[in-house]
Amino acid sequence: HRTSLPSPMFSRNDFSIWSILRKCIGMELSKITMPVIFNEPLSFLQRLTEYMEHTYLIHKASSLSSTTERMQCVAAFAVSAVASQWERTGKPFNPLLGETYELIRDDLGFRLLSEQVSHHPPISAFYAEGLNNDFVFHGSIYPKLKFWGKSVEAEPKGTMTLELLEHNEAYTWTNPTCCVHNIIVGKLWIEQYGNVEITNHKTGEKCVLSFKPCGLFGKELHKVEGYIQDKSKKKLCALYGKWTECLYSVDPATFEAYKKNDKKNTEEKKSSKQVGNTEESDEMPLPDSESVYVIPGSVLLWKITPRPPNSAQMYNFTSFAMALNELDKEMESVIPKTDCRLRPDIRAMENGEIDLASEEKKRLEEKQRTARKNRSKSEEDWKTRWFHQGPNPHTGTQDWLYSGSYWDRNYFNLPDIY
Repeated sequence: HRTSLPSPMFSRNDFSIWSILRKCIGMELSKITMPVIFNEPLSFLQRLTEYMEHTYLIHKASSLSSTTERMQCVAAFAVSAVASQWERTGKPFNPLLGETYELIRDDLGFRLLSEQVSHHPPISAFYAEGLNNDFVFHGSIYPKLKFWGKSVEAEPKGTMTLELLEHNEAYTWTNPTCCVHNIIVGKLWIEQYGNVEITNHKTGEKCVLSFKPCGLFGKELHKVEGYIQDKSKKKLCALYGKWTECLYSVDPATFEAYKKNDKKNTEEKKSSKQVGNTEESDEMPLPDSESVYVIPGSVLLWKITPRPPNSAQMYNFTSFAMALNELDKEMESVIPKTDCRLRPDIRAMENGEIDLASEEKKRLEEKQRTARKNRSKSEEDWKTRWFHQGPNPHTGTQDWLYSGSYWDRNYFNLPDIY
């Protein structure tokens, strides 16, 4: 796969987000058209695919015989799925209704399909499966964006479902909230916070993870911790780490003893230098010098792959993200005409043609609006192609389920969206 984009990113220094956003405090951001300079050259459907970067954790979970060890791997997968968001301050392009994306990675053992199934509200559905029939991973994401003056908060509504087929087990969870700070002035930075609860529907075991908000002096920046418990709430093991780096598991008693001791030390430090300033700052806190203290007796569950050396010039992409919009002749002849790789505004941006990207983005949005007006005149409903609404078989809540037959490569009467 390619290791860089055709053109490095543009400087955003000459553009003020404030001039666009000051009209929008408290509004739903999906209705606001942002200039293309704030984007990264990927569709949100491609960005979603980055959940799959650490698929090896799913394969590993399948190979383990203990339910607790499987849950540890699933928890590591859920944490690793948001790791690529670190420092990714460009906004992905909003998918057009009917847009699709597929990715086959033989080296990582999966194939994935996603489709934009709704435009207002924007909903993206995806379905991935292991090439050895060991797992199925699917879900839909409805990102609710809110603007709070200095920051934008994205709450990813929608359930993730992972089925380990050999064990006949299903796990479900929802992702943490993501927040981009300093969107008006200063250096943009990202945090994830909130509780993520992973349920094993077969055994009743749960993993409850807390993504910590950064806190006053950045002490909690990027931290994740929590427990795996059985159905009677007995703690089986503790998990801790940072969503930007790693996740460890350790015996709960050891973890609690460490926490108690750590708290005591912090309090001693605090009382020795009574701090007067409690004004909450939006400045990016500096992470603790020691990254994650590894408690003796811990087992490493997951560690992040370092980003490529040119990442900063390439929208802070990981190596995995770098290859998402790759297109070769052979692929072009098999993918449907709705695939993001064929989308002209993203392609122009990736090639460094910012004015063309901007014109094409406007043209596509206009084309989408016209199509919607024409449908409403003829009272015709939009039909999704690869997904349908139905109850999630494990939680019973409304979900978007894969309808099948995408990989038969029989793409007739697809919508003309580009």
